[in-house]
Amino acid sequence: MKLSARYNRVNLVTTVIVMLFTGIIYYQAISWILTNQKDKDLKVEEQEVFDYVALNHRLPQIFESDDQQITFYNARPGSIQREFIDTKFYKILDKNDVQRKQGKTHAAEYESGRALISSVAVGNKYYKIQIIVSKVETEYLIRIIFMITIGVILFLVLILLITNRLILNRLWQPFYNIMKELRLFSLTDANDIAKVDTNIDEFRELNQAVLTMAEKAKHDYKDLKIFTENASHELLTPIAVINSKLDTLIQTENFSAQQSKLLNDLYSAVSRLNRLNQSLLLLVKIENRLLHEQQRINLHDLVEEMIVQFGEIFQDKDLKVTYSLANKEIYASRYLAEILLSNLFSNAIRHNNKGGEIAIDLTEESLTIKNTGDAMPLNGEEIFTRFHKSSHSEGSGLGLTISRQICENFNFSLNYTFQNGYHTFIVEF
Repeated sequence: MKLSARYNRVNLVTTVIVMLFTGIIYYQAISWILTNQKDKDLKVEEQEVFDYVALNHRLPQIFESDDQQITFYNARPGSIQREFIDTKFYKILDKNDVQRKQGKTHAAEYESGRALISSVAVGNKYYKIQIIVSKVETEYLIRIIFMITIGVILFLVLILLITNRLILNRLWQPFYNIMKELRLFSLTDANDIAKVDTNIDEFRELNQAVLTMAEKAKHDYKDLKIFTENASHELLTPIAVINSKLDTLIQTENFSAQQSKLLNDLYSAVSRLNRLNQSLLLLVKIENRLLHEQQRINLHDLVEEMIVQFGEIFQDKDLKVTYSLANKEIYASRYLAEILLSNLFSNAIRHNNKGGEIAIDLTEESLTIKNTGDAMPLNGEEIFTRFHKSSHSEGSGLGLTISRQICENFNFSLNYTFQNGYHTFIVEF
C-alpha cells in the first residue's frame, strides 16, 4: 500500500469517527437548547395560570390548540411534584387533514410533546396542572439543522480528500522520481543517477544520499572488478607454470609408485585449483552481468549436442539416458546456456549410481533433468549455496551456484525436488 493511500485511509477513518462523535454531541446540544426553550415557554404558560387564579380565584378554561394543551385534574394536597417530562401530544385533525391523510371524517394522531406537571390551589381545592406543547416543529428544526451540518461536514471531507490527493501526489513526485532513478540504476552503466530538483528538505537530503551511495557503489564495484580480474589473471600464470613444471618433471625420470602417487595428487590439486579459479571468475562475471552477447538459441538442438558430447561419459558409467525434446527457443547468451547445461549434466552424472538412469524432458515451459542416486532427498536451497558439496564429491561446489545465477540472469528459475526416487532439477522459463 502506498504511503499516500495509507495516509488518506487513516485520515478518512479519523475524520469519520470525529464527525460521528461531534455529530452526536452537536445533535444533543441543539436538542437541549430547543428543549430548554420549550421549558421556558411552559413556565410562561404556568405563570399565566397562577396569575389568572390569583386574580379570579378560579381555574381558567381548559385550553387546546394545534400545538398546546392545558388541562386540570383534581388532586390531593402535596401529591403533585413539579417536573418537566417528554410525553405524547394528542392532536385532533381537522376535516382537510383527515381527508388528505386517511379519507375519514374524524381522526386524531399522537405527536411527540413536552409537558410541565405542576399544581395550584383554588380556595380549599387542590388541582394538578398539565401543560403540553408539541415538539414536532422543534424536532423537524433539529433534523434540518443536523442534516445541513452533516452535509457541510461531508462536503468539507470530500474537498479535503480531493485536495490531499492532489497535493500529496505533487508533494511526493520528487520521491517517485528518485525511485525511478534507483530502478534504472546499474553498476555497469556509465550514466549516473540524475539529480532531482525539489524544494522539500527531506527529499533533497534523500536525493543527495542516493547520489552519494550510487557513486560509492560504482567506485567499489570498479575496484572489485579490477581486483577480481587482476587476481584471476595473476593466478593463471603460476598455475600454468606449476602445470608445465609438473609435466616436465613427470617426463624426466622414473619414479617409484609412491612418488608417482604424490605427483598425481599434486597434478589433480593444481587442476582443481585452475577450475576453481575459472569458476569464481565466471561467477563474478555472471553476477555483475558482464556477459552481454545474446542471441536466439534453439534449446532442442543445443540439448542434443550436449547429449552427444557426454555420450562417452554416459557409457563409461553405464548410464541409461532417455529424453523427450520439444522445440523451444530462448533469447540468451549461448556461452552461458552451454555452461548451464554442462553443469546440470555433470551434476546428474557425478551424483548418479553406476548403471543408473538420467531422464531429460524439454517442453515449452521448462527443462527437467532427473537422475537416480542417493535414496535420501537433498536440502533444496542449501545445494545452491557456494562451495556446498557432498563429502565424496570431487567438484568445486560452485556448479549449481553458477547454474542458478545463469538462470536468474536469463529471468528463469532453477529448483530442486525429489520425486519417486529421482533427484530432479527443473529450469522454468
